[in-house]
Amino acid sequence: MSEIFRPLVTRIATLAGHRDAVYALTGGPASRVFSGSADGMVVGWDAAEPEHDGELLARVENSVYALRHLPELDLLVLGHNFQGIQAIDLSQKQLAHATALPPVAIFEIVFSPSRQRLYAGLADGTLAVLRLPDFRLEKLLRITDKSLRTLVLHEERGELVIGSSDHLTRVLDLDSLETKFTLGESTNSVFSVAFSPDGAHLLTAGRDAQIRRWDVANGYALTDTVPAHMYTINHLAFSPDGRYLASCSLDKSIKLWDAATLTLLRVLDRARAAGHGTSVNRLVWPGNQNRLVSCSDDRSLAVWELGA
Repeated sequence: MSEIFRPLVTRIATLAGHRDAVYALTGGPASRVFSGSADGMVVGWDAAEPEHDGELLARVENSVYALRHLPELDLLVLGHNFQGIQAIDLSQKQLAHATALPPVAIFEIVFSPSRQRLYAGLADGTLAVLRLPDFRLEKLLRITDKSLRTLVLHEERGELVIGSSDHLTRVLDLDSLETKFTLGESTNSVFSVAFSPDGAHLLTAGRDAQIRRWDVANGYALTDTVPAHMYTINHLAFSPDGRYLASCSLDKSIKLWDAATLTLLRVLDRARAAGHGTSVNRLVWPGNQNRLVSCSDDRSLAVWELGA
C-alpha cells in the first residue's frame, strides 16, 4: 500500500479585529473571506493578502451565526439573530434586502441557484424559505421542536439535508420539502453536514465528536464512523479539490483528514501548530490556493497554508 501524503500545515497569519467570539465564516470571490461575530460585526478579509486589515461591511445589534455569499448577485447574506435575513450589496456596500423572520437565532443559510431559493435553519426548529431576487418569505416549515443547526444542498439530486439538535439528520426533497430519509445514528446534536465535492458521500458530525460517512447513492447507508475529536465537532469542510477534509472542534483543535480514507493527517492545535486557544467554530477553504481559514471563540481568524 502506498504511503499517504501528509502535507505540512503552517499558520501564516492571524486576522484580528472582532471584539467577541467569531461564529460565522464563508468564502467569497477569489480569496475573499467573510466573518461574523457575537459582536454583531461582519468583516471582509483577503486570505491571499492577510497582512491587510479587514473591511467592516456591517454592524448589527445581535450576534451573527450564519453568512452566505451569493456570487451571481454579488450579495453577502447574513443571519441577524432575532431580526431575520439581511443581504448586503458588496459593490455598493449597502443593505440591499431585509426580511423579518421569527425572533430566534439563525444557525445556517444555504442557497439553491437552480430553485432561486434561500433556506435558513432557525433555533426553534423552523426552516425558512425565501424566494429570490426579492427575498420574499415563501414558507415557514416546522421540522422539529429542536434547533436546526446545519444545512447543505445536493443540487443534482434536488435534496436539502438538515442536521438538528434532536440528534437526527433529515434529507428533504428540495421542491416538496417532504422528508425522504432520516439518519438517526448520531447520539447527540448534529452541528455540521457536508457533501463530498463529487456528491457521492454525505458526512455528518456534532456533539458526539464522531464523523459519520453515508453513501448517497445507496439510500444514505452508513459506511464509516470515526471517533474524531475529544469534544463537539463544530464544522466540517472539504478542500475544493476534494483531497482533504478539515474538522474543527470545541476541543480547540483543527484536524486534517485524507478525504478518501478518513485517515488523520495533521492536528492543528496550540501545542503542535500555534493553533487557537479556545473553541474553533468554523472553517473555509478560500479560492484555489492551498489555504484554510478558521475562526474561534478567541475572537480571531487564522490563515493556514498547506505545503509540500
